[in-house]
Amino acid sequence: MSLFGNYNTPGRGVLKAPQEKKGIFKFFEVYGRHMWKLMELNLLYFVFCIPLTLMVILMLMTSNPIWLLLAIPSVLVGPATAAMTKVCRNYSQERNAFLLHDFWDSFKKNFKQGTIMGAIDIIFAIGFMVGIPMYKYWAEQNSMIYIPFVICISCLIVFFMMHFYIYLMISSTNLNMKQIIKNSFYLVSLGIKQSLWSLLASLIVIVMMYLFLPYSLFILPFWPLSFICFVTCFNCYPVIRKHVIQPYYDQRGESNPEFAYKNADPDEQLFEDRAAEETPVKTKESRKKGKTIS
Repeated sequence: MSLFGNYNTPGRGVLKAPQEKKGIFKFFEVYGRHMWKLMELNLLYFVFCIPLTLMVILMLMTSNPIWLLLAIPSVLVGPATAAMTKVCRNYSQERNAFLLHDFWDSFKKNFKQGTIMGAIDIIFAIGFMVGIPMYKYWAEQNSMIYIPFVICISCLIVFFMMHFYIYLMISSTNLNMKQIIKNSFYLVSLGIKQSLWSLLASLIVIVMMYLFLPYSLFILPFWPLSFICFVTCFNCYPVIRKHVIQPYYDQRGESNPEFAYKNADPDEQLFEDRAAEETPVKTKESRKKGKTIS
């Protein structure tokens, strides 16, 4: 009998690769394990979002186009998003991750593509910020304008969902920007279930942040950005692995290094996993009464 419990409990030993939980149970288990690190990641990423946040707030408050100059430093959000995505991908796929090292390494490695995508995002964001209110105003005067208004909203949703895959491919593949954007468009439909779940989770977080303004501004630096990114990586990276990464290795006749642990050479293993073959341990029940301390 041990001090804190009986370790002679009948049953099998610990499996080297225990059965994993699935779906939402696995999500919360993995997220809970990395929650504090993700909050640190959110704070680090938020620093790069300050110019963009100021631009949006000041534009909405004053409608002065001078604040569009803040879009210039805002392009750094692109490389920062690629870096955050790399860390969230590692956490969501239960790989080893060193927050600061992996973030800065990915930031530098993907700086060019991230900056290009960041500039594209800024241009589209400004276009949607101007176009949607304009079409809505015109539609109130002429019902026929509702057609381009709906098209504009649809394009915004598709463009938003493409980002579930764009930055994951920037940080996980060697594809060029043209291939990444084209593939992300197709992957939205190929992984429609994962895309819609990620969209729903993102909208819930965004709506919650909006409804609880201005109090939600206090948690903005710590939670929502990395949470949305983690949800996206958890849902959508398997789609990229299935349709983009795995076909590459299949064509070359190579094994995907992500699954190397499943194909380990038995001769190189130090220990043999035979927990599943173990027979239950039978323990004798003691008839003596336990001693009490008075």
